[in-house]
Amino acid sequence: MSQELSKQELHNLAMNIVGEDMKAKGFEFLGVNSKIGKDPQFVGLKNKDLHFVIVRSSSYPQDANVYDPVFMQTIKEHANAFDAKTYYAGVGLGHGDDYAKPVLKDEPYTMVYKGLQEII
Repeated sequence: MSQELSKQELHNLAMNIVGEDMKAKGFEFLGVNSKIGKDPQFVGLKNKDLHFVIVRSSSYPQDANVYDPVFMQTIKEHANAFDAKTYYAGVGLGHGDDYAKPVLKDEPYTMVYKGLQEII
């Protein structure tokens, strides 16, 4: 029987999804940190602008697009010191057959990902 992905494995999967999206949009990666709790996960360059991206994975029933506004404001203030833009990238992950069930190793998964949300 397959086992559930760990929090770190779910986070890594979310990072891969966001990283592929950023690459497709023309970002150049200056820094990548996949450790949970180390923010930002991505520091990227696009059109000569610096971007800080916070990645979070979530599972049903949590909404992947809802973030902690106080935390994101703290990140934004840090980014402002570097003249960087700040983004939140939430990725909801669930089992391939039923989003409400956990992701299992070596089995299909479903995702809810709406792209990068700029923090203004």
